[in-house]
Amino acid sequence: MKYITNLSNDPWYNLAFEEYCFRNLPMEDEYVILWINSPAIIVGKNQNTLEEINSEYVEAHNIKVVRRVTGGGAVYHDLGNLNFSIITKVKGEEKIDFRQINIPIVESLEKLGIRAKLSGRNDITLDEMKLSGIAQSIWKKRVLNHGTILFDTDLSVLSNALNVKQEKIESKGIKSVRSRVTNIKPYLKDDVDILTFKEMLLKSIFEHKNLLPEEYILSEEQKKDIEMLCREKYSTWEWNYGESPEFSFKNYKRFPFGSIDIRLNVKRGIIKNCKIFGDFFGTEDVGILEEKLRGVKYNEEEVEKIIEDEPLEKYFGNITKKDFKNLMFK
Repeated sequence: MKYITNLSNDPWYNLAFEEYCFRNLPMEDEYVILWINSPAIIVGKNQNTLEEINSEYVEAHNIKVVRRVTGGGAVYHDLGNLNFSIITKVKGEEKIDFRQINIPIVESLEKLGIRAKLSGRNDITLDEMKLSGIAQSIWKKRVLNHGTILFDTDLSVLSNALNVKQEKIESKGIKSVRSRVTNIKPYLKDDVDILTFKEMLLKSIFEHKNLLPEEYILSEEQKKDIEMLCREKYSTWEWNYGESPEFSFKNYKRFPFGSIDIRLNVKRGIIKNCKIFGDFFGTEDVGILEEKLRGVKYNEEEVEKIIEDEPLEKYFGNITKKDFKNLMFK
């Protein structure tokens, strides 16, 4: 086993770093990476991003949204959350096995005074509350096993960022299961910060395997490849939003001039169909606006470009562009 140092707090870069190591490093060794993100929501590869996030809150608080290559539910990261990635070879049959790989994490936490346990399918819990969610991916006889450890996360932000009203969206994306969560810092015997805890955990993981910590150092060429993967994949709307499963969105609101009922079908992040109903009175055929919205990214900035020069009052009556945009997204 070797560890890989990653001091970045950029969520887009860190997910690119992890995937690059998973798919490209020589598999004579097992690798462990401990890393910390600035505020971000990390969604599972099979999820509809918009079903998992409170878009308005996320935008207002500059929280990045990133899709990962493993399944499972959405999780919140911040500078009080420690992430672990373990990359190893498939041992025996190719199947998802959380217990085998994560026992060292649980036993390492126990050595630090945290009486955690593997619980359910893919959680680590403490006093019946979730402190870690784990996910896995298998590719070409390799396993990526990664998870979160809630050390001193702002749980109020976690709750708000993932608190989304889902009744307006219908899709086949995998929905997250919300659980009671807890930080582990209050349970530690010593008052340490997250960076000290990170070093303690790394040392304990190697001790569990009776090994001395040994570092794998990435070359400059490998680092450039990671930066390219970040730029071309993880920082793009197409990956983080456009990879969402097909879904339908509906919204209704009554205005002084009448009601508007909007229905959208979105596939790979693109508005494939748009229908607008209501008892409003307009001098312009609303079908013209529907057609202009078809083929557009389901993204607030892109929709703003479409309606910027549109005389919305001619379609509906006295409506503002902000009201119409809210109708399409909120």
